[in-house]
Amino acid sequence: MTEILVTGATGHVGGQVVVQLLATGVPVRALTRDPEAARLPEGVTVAGGDLSDPDALEGALTGVGAVFLIWPFLTTEGAPGVLEVAVRHARRIVYLSSSGVDDDAERQTDPINQLHADMERLVEGSGLGWTVLRSNTIASNARGWADQIRATHVVRGPGIAATAVVHEHDVAAVAVHALTDERHLGAKHILTGPQVLSRTEQAQTIGEAIGRPVAFEEVPVPVARERMLADGRPPALVEALLASAETRPASRVITSTVEEITGVPARTFRSWAEENSDAFR
Repeated sequence: MTEILVTGATGHVGGQVVVQLLATGVPVRALTRDPEAARLPEGVTVAGGDLSDPDALEGALTGVGAVFLIWPFLTTEGAPGVLEVAVRHARRIVYLSSSGVDDDAERQTDPINQLHADMERLVEGSGLGWTVLRSNTIASNARGWADQIRATHVVRGPGIAATAVVHEHDVAAVAVHALTDERHLGAKHILTGPQVLSRTEQAQTIGEAIGRPVAFEEVPVPVARERMLADGRPPALVEALLASAETRPASRVITSTVEEITGVPARTFRSWAEENSDAFR
C-alpha cells in the first residue's frame, strides 16, 4: 500500500490517526509545518508543508495514495488549490467535518458548520474518491479547560448546547477504516459518543476523574468575548466560536456508526476523562 498523508498529525485526532495506521502496518506520511520540531512515532515519514501554501505541497503529496484532511482555517480560501495538488497524486481523501452540517439547509446555523458544509462540497467535487466524517464535539476539546480547572476547579465560558461527545480515538479509528477500505467511498459517517452531555456534565465528569469537584459557570457572551480576546485568540476565531454558542441548536442524536465500522462500542466521555486526568490535576 502506498503511503497515506495525514494532516493535523501533531494534533489529537490526527495524532491518533497516525498511531492507528501504523498499528495496522500502513505506511504513514505526516504533514507538518516544522518537521524538526514534530514529535511523531518511529516509522512515520515526516513531510514539511503548510496547507496555506498549496504550491509547496507537491513534495508532500507525491507518491501518496490517500489523504486524511483536517482543515485548520475559518474560510475555504486556499482549499481549491490544495485539492488540485492532491488530485494530481492521491486517489482518495477523508475529510473531518462536523455533525452539525445540515444537508437540507441553504445556510448553516453558524460559521463553523458553514465552513464544513462548503469544504464538503469542494471535496465532493474534487475528482478524488471521498469520505466525509461528520464528527460530533470531540472530547479532546475539553483540554482547553485544563488551566482553569487546575487553578480554580471552575470552568467559565459561554453555554453551548449539549451533544454526544465523541472520543478522538474513535474518530481516528473510523478514519483508518475509511482510508484503507474502499467500501466507505462516497459515504458521510456521523460519529457520536454514547451519551449526550452538557458542559456542566462534562466538567462534573472531569472532577470525578481527578477526585475533586469541578463546576461549569456560564458567562454572558460579551464577557466571554472579552476574556477570549484578552487570552490572545484571533478575533475571527472568537466570533466564530461565540456564534456557535449562540445559534447552534441542541442535538440528541446518538449514532451507532463507530461500533458498526470498528466493531467496538464508542468510548464514553468518562473513560476519556480518566485517561486524561493528569492534564487537569
